[in-house]
Parts: sequence; C-alpha cells; structure tokens
Amino acid sequence: MGSKWRKMKLALGLNLCTYLPRTLDESPPALNSTERLSDVALLSPLNWPMTPTPSSHGLKLSRNGSRKSSKTCSICLTKMKEGGGHALFTAECSHSFHFHCIASNVKHGNQVCPVCRAKWKEIPMQHPPPRYLFARPYSNDAAVNLLHRLPAPRRVTNQGRALPPEPSMFNDDEPLEQQLVFSRKSSENNLMELKIYPEVSSVPRAESREEFDVLVHLRAAGMVNGNARAPLDLVTVLDISGSMAGTKLALLKKAMGFVIQNLGSNDRLSVIAFSSTARRLFPLTKMSDAGRNLALQAVNSLVANGGTNIAEGLRKGVKVMEERRDENPVASVILLSDGRDTYTMNNQPDPNYKLLLPLSMHGSESKRFQIPVHSFGFGSDHDASLMHSVSETSGGTFSFIESESVIQDALAQCVGGLLSVAVQELRLEIDSFSSDVRLSSIKAGSYPSLVGGDGRSGRVEIGDLYADEERDFLMSINIPAQRSGEETELLKMRCVYKDLLTKEVVTLQSHVLKIQRPDTVGQEEAVVVSIEVDRQRNRFLAAEAMVKARALAEGEDLAAAVNVIQEFRQVLAETVSAKSNDGFCVALDREMKEMQERMASRHVYEVSGRAYILSGLSSHSWQRATSRGESGDGFSFVQAYNYQTPSMVEMLHRSQATSYHRLIQPLLSYVSQPKPR
Repeated sequence: MGSKWRKMKLALGLNLCTYLPRTLDESPPALNSTERLSDVALLSPLNWPMTPTPSSHGLKLSRNGSRKSSKTCSICLTKMKEGGGHALFTAECSHSFHFHCIASNVKHGNQVCPVCRAKWKEIPMQHPPPRYLFARPYSNDAAVNLLHRLPAPRRVTNQGRALPPEPSMFNDDEPLEQQLVFSRKSSENNLMELKIYPEVSSVPRAESREEFDVLVHLRAAGMVNGNARAPLDLVTVLDISGSMAGTKLALLKKAMGFVIQNLGSNDRLSVIAFSSTARRLFPLTKMSDAGRNLALQAVNSLVANGGTNIAEGLRKGVKVMEERRDENPVASVILLSDGRDTYTMNNQPDPNYKLLLPLSMHGSESKRFQIPVHSFGFGSDHDASLMHSVSETSGGTFSFIESESVIQDALAQCVGGLLSVAVQELRLEIDSFSSDVRLSSIKAGSYPSLVGGDGRSGRVEIGDLYADEERDFLMSINIPAQRSGEETELLKMRCVYKDLLTKEVVTLQSHVLKIQRPDTVGQEEAVVVSIEVDRQRNRFLAAEAMVKARALAEGEDLAAAVNVIQEFRQVLAETVSAKSNDGFCVALDREMKEMQERMASRHVYEVSGRAYILSGLSSHSWQRATSRGESGDGFSFVQAYNYQTPSMVEMLHRSQATSYHRLIQPLLSYVSQPKPR
C-alpha cells in the first residue's frame, strides 16, 4: 500500500499529466526494450519527464514522511539497478537518475535538479560516447559519471537555462509539401447558406418607414466525416513568468500537450515562451510523430521565473508568422497569460494597448483579413483590458479562465474551431433594388462594415468562418410609401468567399427581398415582429449595455453600471422573443444577471467582473464562442447555446474525456494533507 501511495504522489507531483489522445488517423507507436524514454516513449504519461514546479515540492515525501528511495529514478519512477543495462547519473546535489532520463530533461537547457531544484554547475553530456553507455553498470561514484563543465554562458534566460542565440530571421519553418487542390461535387458547391428576414412581412401601401430592420443570416456548411480540411499554422505565446510557478504551469504544460496531440501531420506549430524576455522554443514545425516529440520536450522543459513582457512575446509570435517561407491556408496566434505587462505598459496612466501589437497585425480597410490573436487570461491578476484590446485589434477573441483547472478545455474549444475553417475572405454585399429604398445603417458588431454615400449599397467584411458557424447582421432601411402595387422589392444580396479546398472564389446570390403592400394591415399583424429579427436586436442591445456598464464601472460608478444592466434586463423581458421563452434570450438574461453580481463591489469587479464583461463582449461582438467565468462546466450559458460549433464541442468533449484533470485539484489537496502514521 505504501508503495502505491508513494507512486501516486510522485505521479501527481512530477508528471501532473494523463494520457493525451492521439489523432484519429494515427496508431500508437510500438516500443521495444531499448527505447526506454526515447522521444517516442515521452508520449506516455508516466514516462513524460515534466520538470516539477515549486508547488509540487510537498509531494516528495512518502506516506510515512521519509524521502523516496535513492534507488528509484525520480523521472521515470522505475528502479535503478546496477547491472541492469542502463547508465546512471548522480548529480552534485546527490540525487540519482537514469542517464537517458536526465539527458532528455536537460535537452532543452534545464540545469536544475527535478527533485530539489538545485542549480547544477555540471550536467550530463547529451550525446555521451557509445563505449560508456552499456559497457558495464555505472556506480554512483561521481568519477565515472559522464559530466562536462558548463561553457561560459552565451545567453541565460529563465531559471538556470543556457540557450543558444536565436536566428535573426525566422524563415526556418519546416517546408510544406505542394498542397492538393480538390474538386467538389455539384451538390457540395455551395458552402454557404444565405437567408433574409424582414422585421414584418407587410407594410400598408400608404405608409412609409424610416427605420425598418432587415436581418441577414449566414451559415457555413458542416464538416462531413472524411472531408479534407485546411491545415493550420499555429503560434502559441506562453507566459512563464514567476507568477505561473506551481499548478498553473503544470496545467498549462498539460493543456499544450493536448493541443500538440490533436494537431494533424500537416498542421505546423511554433511556441514562444516569455517572462522578462521572450524566446522561440522551436520554429514552425509539422506535427508529425517527430514534430510532436520535439514540441512535447520543448514545452516540458519550461520553468517559471522572471517578469511579464507580453509585448516581446507577441512581437516574436508575429515575427514567426511574418517571416515564414511557406504558409498554410489557416493561421492564428494564441496568447496565454496570468499577469500584467511589467515592461511596455508599466505605470502608464492611460495605456494604448494597441502598441503591444505590431502594425502588421492591425485590421484596416486595405488589409481586411489579418491573422487573429486569440487571448486567454486566467486567474484574478491578468490584465483583461490589455488582452481584450489585443484580440479586438487583430480580429481574435478574448477568453476569461477564472480557474486554471479549465485551461485545457478553453484551448480545446478554440483549437476545435481553428481546425474546422470552412471558408475564408467571406464578404457580404448589399444593394438596394429600388432608388427609393435607402440603406441607413448596418449593425455588424466588431466586423468592419461600410454604407455607400448614397445609401444604395453596403458591405460587411467577415473573413474566416468555421464549419457550421453562423453570422447575423442587422441593417436598417427606409421604405417609401407607394400609390399602387401589391409588393415592394427592397434588397438583393450576395456573399463572396474563398473555398479553401478548391482555391476558387465563389459568389452566392440571394433572392430579392420583398414585402407585401396591402391597403391596410391588421393591428395584430402590424406589431408582430419576426422572432429572428427580435433575437438579434436583443443581442446588439446587450452588447451596447455591456460597453456602457463597463465605462461606468471604470469611472468608479458601479451603482450606475449595475443600473444599466438592470434596465436592459427589464427591456429584454418585454420583447417578443423573451415572451416566447426563446432559449437565446433566456441565456442572455442569465449572463447579464451574472455581470450584475460581478459588479457587487470594487474588489469583485477588479478580480473577475471586468474580465467577465470583456469576454462576453468579445463573444457577442464576433459571434464566436469564448470561455468565461467558472460555471459548472467552465463555460457560460450563451456561447454553449448559440456560438459553439460541432467541431468545438467535439474537441471539448475529447478534452473532458481525459477526466484526470477534473480531479487534479482535489487529489492534490488530499495528498498534501498529513496522513496518520
């Protein structure tokens, strides 16, 4: 029993990792007796040598309070036997390991003991001469252990890590093979669905309307089993500052392991780690078996230390994207941090957060479809305003992870979307059918939109759309009175997009929107508004209320901010869709109530209210799922009802299937409690 207890604690303290599911088209690698903790074996949870974080120090004692046996390797948790055919290494701090275990651990520059965190002056040679490896069993005598004196440090970052200089240009990305161009069957040609809903279906002939709402609904086609998808270039920018030490860094490593395992062999990944400075761990690399092993080892080598230089991390992440020689069709940057930038934005009374993002990443009319930065702020100390601004500027989303235990779920949802992009460069174009019909405004949230000077045309720039993802835009037009005729033709629309598989630009035309023009309209018919139109009105009004409430809260008037939310909830309750018990409106009211509660005091607002509001605003403005708060499943009501796509849900379920991370916190608490002797 004691042995099992000790191994469980060591597994929690040193690995904090479960089995990471492989992609569906892969089979597990076969291991032989000589592949102990080779690159392939590192994929196994018990053999993945995760550098322990400070919070795991308390797990080094056995149940009866004694230290673990010196005959057990602290990395792979197996016995170290002389004559067993494996070289042994004894460090200057007197802790012993299998040579191949510790060599893997220091491969990326770690020079601290995984057990006691002592900084080593001597480390094992990573490529010892073959005659020493298995010639005879190694003793614990330091004289026969393979050591070499550290050279003068070229560049030292993080905690005891000597790193080689980075290249001046990040154009060393792994080359891409020539991408195939697919053809579609005639039945599969339309990847988009376009629908138009008028506010009401009829207006009296003699009556004119100045603010008549029209809803445009777009939906991307779903992914069919076996369908090819567009490969992804992904750069993750990870905060490894001192505040990440402990459980946060361990769970971040585990979450990154999940991402690495679920990228396909044609997807490429690069990782930037930042603290006081930033460093690229490896270039854009295909996630083949070898690429995954490289990525897992690099992420596993991270140690938390130093300040928080978000600007430098973003600069290098963007540099990887800008200087790559080859480009996959889909590209994105993911930023994860739990702190505030202590360098670029330090002590600025009114910081311009856009300065953190290179100009090449800013959206503009000339560069409509930029690479988005999806940011994730976790814990109570991150700078939500900064991270929301970075995402908003680049066309990405901001997620608030209140509990670090759901970091993996949040990343899984985001990556599930990125791996299912159906169309790109999507654009909606609107034209009035009659010279008397004028377009006055377009409500498009965060998407760039434009109404022509004469009101006869307009457009919305949308960009990427995930499979099964929907977009709704509300536009106001004027309807003139007319002397005769049974109907009025109002608008015609089309959406233009790029098919990622065929590389073709496709145009989908809509039908002409018409309304009936009878002499008179019954009173009931005249006031009944389309549920679809009313639902989207409520969404836009909610976003406006969030913006106004946040401005008041930042101005130290929390009572007025709470009142703004309450007034919106009262208006919402009287709408047609709410009275019809529409699911979206029910979820929206719950979310607004949660925002009220998170503005109960200045402390509560600073800790979680600001981040919760900004994440909600990001979700509704882009009509894309974000993670926020700490509800039962780690995600809010609204995006679970409307914005999540099947691909996101599938990846989220895959993450939750590794149920170990759901139990990690209570297990850690239980194991750390004193046990009876």
